[in-house]
Amino acid sequence: MDIYFIIEKLILISAILGVSLLIAMYTTLAERKFAGFFQDRVGPNRAGPWGILQPLADGVKLFTKEEIIPTNAGTFLFVLGPSLSMFTACITSAVIPWGPDLTLFGKTVALQVADINVGILYIFGVVSLGVYGIMIGGWASNNKFSLLGAIRAASQNISYELAMGLSIIALLMVTGTLSLREISIQQEGWHWNVLYQPIGFLIFLICSFAETNRTPFDLPECETELVGGHHTEYSSMKLGFYLFAEYINVFVSSAVLATLYFGGYNFPGMHLISNPNVVAILGVAALFIKILLFIFFFIWIRWTIPRFRYDQLMKLGWNILIPLSIINIVVTGLVIILKQ
Repeated sequence: MDIYFIIEKLILISAILGVSLLIAMYTTLAERKFAGFFQDRVGPNRAGPWGILQPLADGVKLFTKEEIIPTNAGTFLFVLGPSLSMFTACITSAVIPWGPDLTLFGKTVALQVADINVGILYIFGVVSLGVYGIMIGGWASNNKFSLLGAIRAASQNISYELAMGLSIIALLMVTGTLSLREISIQQEGWHWNVLYQPIGFLIFLICSFAETNRTPFDLPECETELVGGHHTEYSSMKLGFYLFAEYINVFVSSAVLATLYFGGYNFPGMHLISNPNVVAILGVAALFIKILLFIFFFIWIRWTIPRFRYDQLMKLGWNILIPLSIINIVVTGLVIILKQ
C-alpha cells in the first residue's frame, strides 16, 4: 500500500468535507440575505460586518441548546436518523471530479477521491439511502406529524428518483460511460451535454429539487400542516444535522448538475494554457462558479414559487416526468441510430 497515496486521499477528503461544511454554513446566510432582498427587507446584519458571522452564531446556538429526546421516542433510532442524513450527504461527493490532475513534486494528484467507472450508480445508491435518515427520524419521534412527513418524504423520493434515473439513461446513451471523470473530459471545448440533452437536464433539475426537499417540493417538512414535518421533535445539533444535510445536498446536487450537463471543470480557452497546474486551479474555480450559480438558482426558486399540493406533486412525478423521460430516451436512441 502506497503511504503517499493514502495521505493524498486523506488530505483531499478533509478538504472536500471542510469546503462542503463551509459552503453549507454560508448558503444559510446567502439564503436569508436573498430572501430579504426578494421580500424587500434587510436580512441578518447584526452578527459581524454585514452579518457574515451569522452562520457561526447559529452554529453556537445549535450546539448549546438543550438536548430533548421525547419520552416515548426510540432513542437509538432517534439519534441515528439525523446522523444517517448527514453521513449520506457528506459521502456523495466522493466521485465528483473537482478539476484536472495536479502535478506536485513530480507526482500526479487526481482531484477526485474515487475515480470509479460506475460513479453515477454510486451517487444514485447513496442518494437512495438518504431517505432512510428522514424515515427513521420521523418514525422514531413517535409523533403523528413527524411520521406523516417521513411518509411523504419516502413516497416523494421514490417517485422522483425514477424520473431522475430515466433522465440519466438518455445521457448515458450519448456519453457511453458511467464515469463522471470521463463525462467531464468529453465536454471539453463547449461540448456541454446540456446542448445535446436539454430535456434530460430539465427533468434532472426538477428531480434534484424534489430529492433535496426544496420548495416547491418541501412537503416532508411544510409547517402549514405538519408543524415541522419529519424533524418536529428534534432540537439542538440533531436538528442542525438535518438542516446541514439539506444544504450539503444542495451543494452536491449543484456539483453533479454542473458536472453532468455544464462541462464540469471545463472552461473556455482551457486548451490554450500550457501549464497543467494553472489549468487545474482555473478548472476548480470554474466548477465552483457553476456550483454557486446553481445554488443561487435553488434559493431563487424557493422564494419565488409556492409549494405544490401533494396530489400535484405526485401527478408531476408519475404522469409527466416519467413519461417525458421515456420519450426522451426513445428520441435520443432514434437520433443516435440515424447518425450511425
